[in-house]
Amino acid sequence: MFARNGFTAYLAGTVLSMGFAATPAAARELVAFDQAVMPGTVVIRTSERRLYLVNGDGTAIRYPVAVGKPGKQWTGATKIDGKYVEPAWSPPREVKRDNPRLPDVIAGGSPHNPMGAAAMTLAGGEYAIHGTNRPNSVGTYASYGCIRMYNQDVVDLYGRVSVGTQVYVTR
Repeated sequence: MFARNGFTAYLAGTVLSMGFAATPAAARELVAFDQAVMPGTVVIRTSERRLYLVNGDGTAIRYPVAVGKPGKQWTGATKIDGKYVEPAWSPPREVKRDNPRLPDVIAGGSPHNPMGAAAMTLAGGEYAIHGTNRPNSVGTYASYGCIRMYNQDVVDLYGRVSVGTQVYVTR
């Protein structure tokens, strides 16, 4: 068990041992990308509600995401500091204050767990890039600051990045 940044993650093995295959997602696509960042960098553009994984050859894999609601968005540079498959979730104080009926912990794999199939925690805050049990929220301004992805896309990204991957969040 690992408790950090507003949720609890139970280490449950690797993506492959959990039976998640990186399946193609219709929304994920290869696009031209000319921003000068190192290959393997993650760039999240909140105004576009898109996450880019930079390939280094002038392209990136673009994924649709949900981002923070108005007043809950943030920008800056951080790194992935943890990777978890089907993590349990404990709501941060602000979420619990707004939704006092939430339980203290929602088990990983539960259909009520907002972390979805996998999560990558971000250094320096209570945020993560994670799957979702509400796929209709992807492409919207829906979270308290986390980056939500379709479960098949977060599994794909999880397999492509490492702890230490640089992440930039821009408007």
